[in-house]
Amino acid sequence: MQPDVVILGGGLAGLTLALQIRQQRADLNITVLERRRHPVPVSAHKVGESTVEIGAHYLAEVIGLRQHLEACHLRKYGLRLFFDADKTEDLAAAGELGGSGALSQRSFQIDRGVLENHLAERVAETGISLIGGATVRDIRLAEHDDDDHEVCYRADDGEQTIKARWVVDAMSRGSILKRRLGLAEDNGHQCSSVWFRLSSRIDISDWSSDDAWHERCRNVPRWLSTNHLMGPGYWVWLIPLASGSTSVGVVFDNRLHDFDQLKTYEGTLEWLAENQPMCRRAIDQAGGELQDFLYLRNYSHGCRQVFSGKRWALTGEAGVFLDPFYSPGSDFIAISNTYISDLVARDLAGESIARRARVYQHHFFSFYESSLLLYRDQYPLFGHARAMSSKTIWDYVYYWGVLALLFFSNRLTDTDFIQRHVGMLEQLRRLNGEMQALFRRWAEVEPAIDPRGLFINQTHMPLLVKLNEELGQVAEDDLDRLDQRLIDNGAMLRRVAGEICDMAPEQARDCVTLHTQPKPNEDVLLAGLPARFIEPVLAASARR
Repeated sequence: MQPDVVILGGGLAGLTLALQIRQQRADLNITVLERRRHPVPVSAHKVGESTVEIGAHYLAEVIGLRQHLEACHLRKYGLRLFFDADKTEDLAAAGELGGSGALSQRSFQIDRGVLENHLAERVAETGISLIGGATVRDIRLAEHDDDDHEVCYRADDGEQTIKARWVVDAMSRGSILKRRLGLAEDNGHQCSSVWFRLSSRIDISDWSSDDAWHERCRNVPRWLSTNHLMGPGYWVWLIPLASGSTSVGVVFDNRLHDFDQLKTYEGTLEWLAENQPMCRRAIDQAGGELQDFLYLRNYSHGCRQVFSGKRWALTGEAGVFLDPFYSPGSDFIAISNTYISDLVARDLAGESIARRARVYQHHFFSFYESSLLLYRDQYPLFGHARAMSSKTIWDYVYYWGVLALLFFSNRLTDTDFIQRHVGMLEQLRRLNGEMQALFRRWAEVEPAIDPRGLFINQTHMPLLVKLNEELGQVAEDDLDRLDQRLIDNGAMLRRVAGEICDMAPEQARDCVTLHTQPKPNEDVLLAGLPARFIEPVLAASARR
């Protein structure tokens, strides 16, 4: 039987899309073409092991993988940053941003091989055809509305042609549609990454014997966070996998670090010995087998079009890719797949989707471009403890207060709801851009503080705890309550911007024109920040 939908690529984006379309229309015939054969290797299959709230919610609740994630992967205890770890022999002496407890919304460290093998089994169970060992050779898009698209591929039984009303490219960076239609776009974010997996556990708790340091996080083992070793123009990740392996990666600004030095395993170890010596020693001491070593130059990219009313789309890295910091990859798979599955269902129900495809693409690119501001030209400030910690707090408030709220409330495809708030959302996007400029300027003009022993405890900041907890409630809101919640979050973000501006050096404040000043007797929204973190600005204010 001829499929209604053919998906090119059976990785995370393609398999979850197939399952999401199946949930919306159980009667559709869906085929997935995948170059690899399942089962794929575990531990060293693909990078992208860390999830945050949108991606974790999508996998657990929308795709229905909660039981699998809890049983076969590791719970993640948030993002954890360490500053000046390169200047000490004891990690307790480094500055730290993280949590001493767990937030409400669960996220996970996932083994991509284990997850994709499970997704392939789920796909087969639901009657979706997954053809492994299929290399896509050509695609001919339909010229007329009633025509089908044609995909040519090579499989075990030779050259094949398959026709379908819908074709979705989920082929990651090998996207055939992007090449064929000339859709690739440089987004101006020039960073690269190298990464490898070791068949042994690296536990950063072993990097200190300080009892007080261990005690403050005794309920949330640090090794289960996504640990980041921060420095000027770079960060190093340490991510545990349920198999006992550890993923290690270096992500860096090409303008500040030499890609050619880092593109071999030996070169990366030499770089770590110079820039993060504790990490290098931990790798040596951990032993274990080197399971892979990979690199990607200029990983970030844009795309001129991702959805078409002519019944084709791109998802995952075939479309856009931002940056691994904050782990947004699975978030944007979730967002893109939600739009695509809705377009497919509407089209096959006989609805004209041309206008809706344009609207969805406009919203998708708005989310992408606003998120790109978090990364582009920001890497030079990554080693500055005050500017980067303030940025991280702002970035999470903005993420939980706007984008995550829209996703958790199931309102991405509610064009009337988003249209009611489009003016405020655009103003917040502009404010986010100004705040990112402030953080850059902050790191340029303020001498770095000595962060030794500093602990910025996100789970002791009531605003962060509240915003994260509310994500679990928004799906139950009626429209009036959700409208008000989003309006309140917009006002909250403007106040947070004002409080951060007050903490920033005076020379950086001119970057922001949209923040509002707190009213008398209003609670401080950023309550919970340690006094040591605020002291430099207070001292400067006193001198003025």
